Amino acid sequence: MTTKKTRSETKKKLAKDVYTLADLKDWRDVDPPIRLGVFGDPVEHSLSPQIQNAALKHCKIEMQYARFHILPHELREAIELIRKLEFIGVNLTIPHKIAAPGLLDSSDDDVKRIGTANVVKREDGRLRGFNTDGRGFARAVREEFSVDLRDLRVLVLGAGGAARAIALQCAKENSERLVIANRSLEKAQKLADELRDFFAGPKVLGPVARLQAVPLEEAAIRFQIANVDLIINATPVGLNRGDPSPIPARLLAPHLMIYDTIYSAERTPLVSAALEAGARAINGLSMLLHQGALAFEIWFQREAPIDVMRKALL
Repeated sequence: MTTKKTRSETKKKLAKDVYTLADLKDWRDVDPPIRLGVFGDPVEHSLSPQIQNAALKHCKIEMQYARFHILPHELREAIELIRKLEFIGVNLTIPHKIAAPGLLDSSDDDVKRIGTANVVKREDGRLRGFNTDGRGFARAVREEFSVDLRDLRVLVLGAGGAARAIALQCAKENSERLVIANRSLEKAQKLADELRDFFAGPKVLGPVARLQAVPLEEAAIRFQIANVDLIINATPVGLNRGDPSPIPARLLAPHLMIYDTIYSAERTPLVSAALEAGARAINGLSMLLHQGALAFEIWFQREAPIDVMRKALL
């Protein structure tokens, strides 16, 4: 005779480290049920499940959070499936943040402004997009470097999903200076133009422009180094083993603060190069923590257990 406990244990054994679109199409839930997750490509490295599941357990919320490997052409179908399966919501990571808003029923003001979403909440059958990257990043910088974005001259590497959210946050907090560097100068310039109204007010004028777009090339970055305090890597470079530093190590200087939004068990090439140059450097774990806490608060309308989530992450 199979006991209730045995059946529960059997169901738990079916849980996977990573699910796919095929799993969503033929959804077989586990115990506790999966009602939250992260969509990405790749997604195997994501640490979001351990911090969100720790928060769910601490708050006695009977559900789980899981990883979903969703390819770009699968995103539309995956989004519709979480609606039908009555998920609470999902996080979105590379490369889905820019594509997602067009697949949702509504979005908050930040998403409308920059066109990227990293949180989806299902409510009464409708899906709403949010972006917690910018606010999570601001909290991470304050925690790691004991300084606010408004006091800094900032260089953002990249013009994609995370870069757009971070650049918007710098603009909203009235950073001293903002430079956006991207391999496609056209994309960097477009993002700068979208933020130009934030930099129209009076501020102490220096020898360089307060808002600028430059190519992600050594000559351009070399010129900027002396006129920035904080460099943020918001590109995917460093995500894969063997990646180089997104900017040459020889350009880095001791006065800099370096924030690499990529996180891994080992130091990323940029963090390693920065520390060797005598700069302060940190990876993206603190940003993951704070944007995850903000996502939890969006989903459940209650304060996130940040200390529990931090302990689970570390």
